[in-house]
Amino acid sequence: MSEIRTRFAPSPTGRMHVGNLRTALYEYLIAKHEGGTFVLRIEDTDQERLVEGAVDIIYRTIQGTGLIHDEGPDKDGGYGPYVQSERQASGIYLEYAKQLVDKGAAYYCFCTKERLASLKTAVGNLADEDEEEVKEITKYDKHCLHLSKEEIEANLQKGIPYVIRQNNPVEGSTTFHDVIFGDITVSNEELDDMVLIKSDGYPTYNFANVIDDHMMKITHVVRGNEYLSSTPKYTRLYQDFGWDEPVYVHLPLITNEEHKKLSKRSGHSSYEDLLEQGFVSEAIINFVALLGWSSANNNEIMSLEELIQEFDYTHINKAPAVFDIVKLRWMNGEYLKKMEDEKFYQLALPYIKEVVTKDLDYRKITALVKSRIETLVDIKGIIDFFEELPDYDIAMYTHKKMKTDSENSLVVLKDLLPQFEALEDYSEANIEALIMAYIAEKGIKNGQGLWPIRTAVSGKQSTPGGAYEIMNILGKEESLKRLKVAIEKLS
Repeated sequence: MSEIRTRFAPSPTGRMHVGNLRTALYEYLIAKHEGGTFVLRIEDTDQERLVEGAVDIIYRTIQGTGLIHDEGPDKDGGYGPYVQSERQASGIYLEYAKQLVDKGAAYYCFCTKERLASLKTAVGNLADEDEEEVKEITKYDKHCLHLSKEEIEANLQKGIPYVIRQNNPVEGSTTFHDVIFGDITVSNEELDDMVLIKSDGYPTYNFANVIDDHMMKITHVVRGNEYLSSTPKYTRLYQDFGWDEPVYVHLPLITNEEHKKLSKRSGHSSYEDLLEQGFVSEAIINFVALLGWSSANNNEIMSLEELIQEFDYTHINKAPAVFDIVKLRWMNGEYLKKMEDEKFYQLALPYIKEVVTKDLDYRKITALVKSRIETLVDIKGIIDFFEELPDYDIAMYTHKKMKTDSENSLVVLKDLLPQFEALEDYSEANIEALIMAYIAEKGIKNGQGLWPIRTAVSGKQSTPGGAYEIMNILGKEESLKRLKVAIEKLS
């Protein structure tokens, strides 16, 4: 095979679904693993579904994930335009459709919406949410295939609206090969005569896809396995044109933890949803790469460069891939722990500022939380006590492992309060030295001295950092204030 050329061809209809992101990632990895070319093509032929600003989302996602295209609307590689509406303006789709009409592989259809509606058949279907839903399917009856040339010409002269349909055979079968699913054969009587050119003159997604892939010399077509049922019709188009088919790679379904299709209504169905939930791009890409594929070396944490080196698309699984949010959280936490400190600080700062408005040392807070969170959003819930001491239950002072209770905690706090009042420099080292000297003097366990103080200054059972770090960040005035509140509570 010549140079591998893959393409990511999203429709600008909103946020990028995780399934689309996986498609883009696998196409990118297939191309880059072999030193090939990754193409971006914007498929905007379905004018009714276009969403304003969605093209910007596509570019933002590509930039954020590092899946940088080699050719596209902004990078001409000699196969442009790379936007379907711009290609449509040149008339190429209609030209190719008419070639099929001349060959008898397509035909003009002048049927009205009313007539098409009469062909619909209602079928029951179980929807994603387990509610019975009735859908309608239409299989066109080839009515307009039998129009004479004179009738067709007369209708065209009159300006009667028309579409151009594919003329699929009703006998025999069509076979295509998929890398993941092998050879698939479908009876031709199951193939509908799909519309190639719509009444508004625009090509359908299915037709424009085939034309563009051929003209752009795409060698590998990667898409979800929901397109398996349409692929025989694509195969017939390639055969009717006399073109070589690309290598097909149909990806397994992505499901949620309940093994239902990952819905757009779920809280983590799109790339931007995940960013808003505090996941970082590198972890998202790593996780998405494993939705249907695994490393031959059983590696789980892999950079984009490592994925390029290891990715073998022939090892993609057939079985549905489960979107395990617990695993993604774990993986994200690993990326945060290993992140360069300054980068982490810049990412964490907006979340810290949401809950801590006091003039505290944000860098010290950032250092405390870095190894204790799985997502950036987690920061807010574990540092809110820095802003304001919560109203806590004194039962928190009772801790079996630490051997503390309300009574001995009160003793510790009363003993240490004057020493903290006398302390001038509230550095971590000085605070630690003071507490440890007291523990040694009293002959008590570390937990008996530290637990009451940490509880008093945080009002929480679990905190990022211990008593030294928290008091250092709060400073003398606020620390003393909270210790006095604790003594009053316990008295």
